[in-house]
This record gives sequence, C-alpha cells and structure tokens, in this order.
Amino acid sequence: MIDIKTFMLVLAVGNIAFAMLMAAYARSGAVHPAMRMWKWAKLVQGVANLLAYLQSAGAPQSMGVATASVLVLGITLEAAAYSTFLGYERWRRLLYPLTALALLLYYLAPLAGASARDLGVMLSLMIALFSGAVAAALLRPGRAASALQRIIGVNNLVFAAAMALRACFSHASLGVVGGAPGAVQSVAYIAGYLLMIVNGFGFLLLCKEKDDRAMALLATIDSLTGLVNRRAFFERTESARMLAARLRSPVSLMMLDLDHFKSLNDRFGHAAGDEALCVFSATAQASLREHDIMGRLGGEEFALVMPGTCLAGALQAAERLRLAVLEARLPALRDKYAMTVSIGVVTIEPGEHINAALARADHALYVAKSAGRNRVEAGQAN
Repeated sequence: MIDIKTFMLVLAVGNIAFAMLMAAYARSGAVHPAMRMWKWAKLVQGVANLLAYLQSAGAPQSMGVATASVLVLGITLEAAAYSTFLGYERWRRLLYPLTALALLLYYLAPLAGASARDLGVMLSLMIALFSGAVAAALLRPGRAASALQRIIGVNNLVFAAAMALRACFSHASLGVVGGAPGAVQSVAYIAGYLLMIVNGFGFLLLCKEKDDRAMALLATIDSLTGLVNRRAFFERTESARMLAARLRSPVSLMMLDLDHFKSLNDRFGHAAGDEALCVFSATAQASLREHDIMGRLGGEEFALVMPGTCLAGALQAAERLRLAVLEARLPALRDKYAMTVSIGVVTIEPGEHINAALARADHALYVAKSAGRNRVEAGQAN
C-alpha cells in the first residue's frame, strides 16, 4: 500500500498542476468567475499537500495544525467555487464563518488535551463535511443537473463517506481489529486520488459545458426580445411541420408587424423602439402555448407558428393577441404611445415549403396594413 508521504506528494503535484493548467486556460479569454476561485483552491490545496510531504516525523504539533489549516482553507475555496458556479450565493456567505468556527475549534482542541490522533479525526471529519456539502449542492433534488455534474457529485459523496469512515476507524475508542483500518486507509487514498482527478478535470468541463450552453443560446435566441431568431425559427418550424404531417394535424402561421414602428423611433428614440419590441414580445409570449413557436425575423417583423391549430383557431388567437398588444403600455411613455400590431394568418398546406407559406402570410399582413392597420387578416389558400 502506498505510504502517506508519497500520497501527499502525488496530491501536491496533481493539485498544483491543475492550478497551473487553469491559470493558463483563464489567460485565453473570459472565464467563469468560479474558475478563478477554483484555481486558487487547487493551488492552496497543493501547497498544503506539499507541506504535509515535507513535514518530518518529529515535527511539532503546531506545524501539523498549520498544514491542516491551509488544507481546510483550500477545501473551503473549492466549496465556494462550486457554490459560485451553481449560484448559491447565500450558501457561500455561510461557508466562510463556518470555516472560521471549525478552525477555531481545531485550534482550541490541543488546549483541551486532544492528541495528534484526535486532531486527525477532527480534520477527517471537517474534510468529510465539506465534501458532503459539495455533493449535496451538486446532487440537490429538484434541480436540473447534467450527467457530468452528477458524476462529480457522486465522487464527492464517496470521498466524504471514505473520510468519515477513516475518522471513525482512527478513533481509539472503537477498538478496531483485523486489518480494517488499513483497508479503510486504502479506500480513503483511492477516493482522494479520484477526487483530485475527477474534480480537477470535471470542474473545467463543467465551466466549458456552461459556456457551450450559453453559446448555443446566443446562436438561437434574439438577445433583445428573448424570442428565437430567424435561423432557429425556420429550423423549429420545419420540425413542427414534419411532425404535423405525420400526425395529419394542421399548422397555422402568422406574420406580425408592429404598426408605425419607424415613427416611434423617430419621435421617441431607439430606446423606446427597443422597449416596444420587448413589451410586445412579453405580451405575445404570455398568450402562447408551450409548443407554439414565435420568432423575430428582423426589425419589428415577427412570425408565429401554431402546431395543431386550424385557421379558425389561429384567427381567434391572433385577435386575442391583437387586443392584448393594444392594452399594453410602454413604461417609459405611459399614455403617450399606444402600440398596435397587424397580423396576417394562413394555414400551411401539406407539403408546402415554409417560404411559400410565409409569402402568403406576408401578403395577408400587407392587406391588414392597407386596410388601416391594427387588424387581423386571413390569407388566401395556396
């Protein structure tokens, strides 16, 4: 079995290497704030492991206490990095006072006659508690978690259990026999090594996973209105149309355009125009079903696809939306501006290309605008 000094050297090299790796990665561009905290956590843990390796057998107890304190601080920073990453701001604010309290008890223990073994038990329990807390945060029920997040959470849970067992078997009062402590020590070593590897690479991958989701969101969502953009609208509409064709279900399409939008920008400025787009988007989304698809095609022009809805139902929905927009107000302008929308509605014919259906809906929208705006018009069948 590997001895404790060699194991501390392995952990020191590994943690410091991870800190250097993440420092280099952070220089390549903007990174999540939690990654900077994680980098310092790995560096502090690596220094603590190195101090433990360099500590001689006859070193004073105070040196061991100092080394353990550095290790606890590193683990605290790691837990804080996870809480920052997961958005648990309140939990992070509680973490530092609890760490200070734990260290205070650890410092006072020798004054109460605690032996080196007792201090080792306390340290193992503190590490188990911190790892268990991280596992609980990662595996919290009711919160969406990726497979990667669950793997890291289970890894922390296993390590917490191993350290708790190590603390129990190290306590003199248990009177353990038969080589169990050695087996528990081996499990603790293996769990600690896995924790370093899985958490080290895992946290980096978690940050990358989050960045990838953000990039995917930017690629599909209009940043101003929160609706899908033009490309994503066409992709989702095509999928909905194909599913409706298999189910022999109707699909309706609307083209929507805010009336007199240019004059709004000219009179009140582009900030008012942006506010109008946001208010319109929020008003529309409040009246949509979960599977309806609404996108911003450009400027003040929007499109809405309603799977499973016939033309009559779509006309009723369009009229409800028109009235809701008419009642909406821009907070900055209050009663100075009444927003209205013109809507053209068609049913997508079986086998009809989306561009052809959009052209028919756009023609119906033109008719609505020509007839005085703030109207709903049905398009001609193909």
